[in-house]
Amino acid sequence: MNSNRPVIIGVAGGTGSGKTTVAKEIFNQFNQSSIVLIEQDAYYKNQDHLAFEERLKTNYDHPLAFDNELLYAHLMQLTDRSPIFKPAYDYANHTRAKEVSKIVPKDVIILEGILILEDERLRSMMDIKVFVDTDADIRIMRRILRDTQDRGRSIDSVIEQYTKVVRPMHLQFVEPTKRYADVIIPEGGENKVAIDLMATKIRTVIEQQST
Repeated sequence: MNSNRPVIIGVAGGTGSGKTTVAKEIFNQFNQSSIVLIEQDAYYKNQDHLAFEERLKTNYDHPLAFDNELLYAHLMQLTDRSPIFKPAYDYANHTRAKEVSKIVPKDVIILEGILILEDERLRSMMDIKVFVDTDADIRIMRRILRDTQDRGRSIDSVIEQYTKVVRPMHLQFVEPTKRYADVIIPEGGENKVAIDLMATKIRTVIEQQST
């Protein structure tokens, strides 16, 4: 298989949809030596050149927040079987972290993020495009739990951000990308049947690529 192009699976969906859980569940069904998971969140743009007050205004739910040029270049390198140095993001300082992670090429690449289907170049590289479709009320509840428990935020601030930024951005940019999906998974990580079917499909694609 090493001489063949890796299989690239895109997993998109709104914040709190369960897309990260779906991506990790699929990841866990494969031998870790043959699969890699890349999060679009790691590719938020570097903002070192901006004052901290300016960085605080960043709209993380807008397509322009992502460095898709670098992400696309890295995917091209991985498909050429070359290693990459994946960035990381420092949310406390609202800019790219100094650390990077070396990622070696694998037979399967899972690319996960809210807006990975929004960029035509990224879409064109994917063999399978997945959209995790979860009701808005479930997504906001998951976001409230996550941000209050894991990020120390108040419920008021989470709801304000959701209503002013997250929800409008979802309706404008995330939801429309559902039409590009080959597979729509309702209810995210709770949908074990869909996840098992995805893993089976990926194995079939790998087998086809290797013959």
